[in-house]
Amino acid sequence: MGEHEAFWIDRDYDRERAADGSSRYAEHVRQNAAAFDGSWGDIAPVTFACAAWRLATTPVPPYVRWHRRILTAACDRNPWDGGLTVHAMLASPLPAQLTTSRDWWRDRGWRDWPQTVGQYLDPTDQDLTRSPFLRTTLLVDAPVPLGALPPAPDGPSDTLADTAGLAVAAMVKELNELLSPIIRRLETAPTRD
Repeated sequence: MGEHEAFWIDRDYDRERAADGSSRYAEHVRQNAAAFDGSWGDIAPVTFACAAWRLATTPVPPYVRWHRRILTAACDRNPWDGGLTVHAMLASPLPAQLTTSRDWWRDRGWRDWPQTVGQYLDPTDQDLTRSPFLRTTLLVDAPVPLGALPPAPDGPSDTLADTAGLAVAAMVKELNELLSPIIRRLETAPTRD
C-alpha cells in the first residue's frame, strides 16, 4: 500500500482473523451468498462485482481498506448502459475562493473537518454548540472499466469466494487508478491560510 493509495486489500488481517486460517472475506462471502442473488449468470459482471464490493467494505474492519480522505465509496449498475459506476465522497480542503479572504467568516470561527488521529470525522453535537463547520467534499461519479472483472458465476459454488475476491481485486486496481491521483494532489497541495 502506498501512502496515497485510495484502496488496498488487508490480506494479512484477513488471514489472521479467519476462523479457518485462510480468509475472513471468503467466510463472509460464503455466509452471505444471497447478496449475489440477481447476478447469477449475468452476461455483464457488474451486479456481481458490486455485491462483492459491498461485502468487502462492510465488515468491521473491512477486507478493503481506504485512504482517510475517502468517506464513502459505493458502486452500482448504470441503468442507461448497464456499465459499472462508482460513487465516492472525499474530504477536501476549502476551495481557493474561500481561503483567499476570510471576510465571509464575520468572526464566527468557522472550522473545517474535525480530525482524530488523521481521520476525518463529523463534528460532535458538543462541537456544534461552539462553532459553525464548513466541511467540503468532492463527489466522484465515474464509470469503471469492466475488462478486468471476472465473469459472473452461474450460481453459488465452491469457487464463489475466489471469484468475489478476483472482482474485488480488480475493483481496487481500477479505483486506485481513478482516485489515487486525486488523493495524491489533495495530500501534497500546499495549504492556504
